[in-house]
Amino acid sequence: MGLLGEVTRGLVRGADRTAAWTSKRGPRSFYKSRGAKVLGCITSSRKFKLVPEQVPRLVVPDLSGFKLRPYVSYRAPAGSEPPLSARALFQEVVAPQIEKDIKAGTFDLQRLEKYGFEPTQEGKLFQLFPKNFVR
Repeated sequence: MGLLGEVTRGLVRGADRTAAWTSKRGPRSFYKSRGAKVLGCITSSRKFKLVPEQVPRLVVPDLSGFKLRPYVSYRAPAGSEPPLSARALFQEVVAPQIEKDIKAGTFDLQRLEKYGFEPTQEGKLFQLFPKNFVR
């Protein structure tokens, strides 16, 4: 048989691309259960026991009367607002509270934690000052 015979045989038989993906078809490191969430445990008598606390539950809010649609087209125009910077966030959130306290006479320079200021970064996962500055 020549090349033409092999091509026609492949077209007639078709490729088995939709067969089950097993460890025989995949790489040596492929196991069927890898990456799957465990929903229970195997008992001493080798029976599977389902644990209801491990079964995932989808919590879907009630969206009746919700005006926004779930899809945003790629043809939608870009947003008109500039990206939010640290200075803009401070001006919008913290500055009005500080101005209000200064006018009321209750501003205390020793109690800046009220406005979100943290004097030390000890115990934080990512320390912002002064260790992480580029030297």
